[in-house]
Amino acid sequence: MHEAAHGYIAKLFGDNTAWSMGRVTLNPIPHIDLVGTIAMPLLLYVATSGQFLFGYAKPVPVDFSRLRHPKRDMIWVALAGPASNFLQALAWAAALYFMAGMEVEEPFFIEMARAGILVNLVMFAFNLFPLPPLDGGRMVVGLLPWRMAVRFANLERYGFFIVMGLVLLGVVNALWMRPIMSASMQAIQWLLLPLAALFLPSTS
Repeated sequence: MHEAAHGYIAKLFGDNTAWSMGRVTLNPIPHIDLVGTIAMPLLLYVATSGQFLFGYAKPVPVDFSRLRHPKRDMIWVALAGPASNFLQALAWAAALYFMAGMEVEEPFFIEMARAGILVNLVMFAFNLFPLPPLDGGRMVVGLLPWRMAVRFANLERYGFFIVMGLVLLGVVNALWMRPIMSASMQAIQWLLLPLAALFLPSTS
């Protein structure tokens, strides 16, 4: 959904590259990257005994020059992916509330909903990190004045290695992921207050 969201919003703003390649789909197969989706997670799982996993889907191709307003529209195209993760986390949280209201006690379904919330909040926060090639970095490029945007965009060739280094040092987790995820969870709880009032037992 993350990658398909990028392609769908790009099409709305004038670039149908991903659409014409069949990448605006919920079928996971076209999004599989041999390195990022299969090899890297498998090697990391074996090397760290399952303690650290990282992977990625094949990036959706976007021709920013075909967007009607390339610099501005780039922001919305980049935001679409993380936004889809936030909405998925919101949906899983709503499902958890529904199950509580229906007195569902099956651990499999409860843990699936909790995992859906956690995984999507992780992807939401991580992809918003403000360094290219992550979505947050592309949003920064769209917001900066042209000269600064060009210089910042040039970091993309090194961005992946910089981000991975910061991840391994714990900087991204401590200074970015945890605060963003905490704020996002609070936002979800606020948005679902009507469901909480309807389905969760009163504490009074």
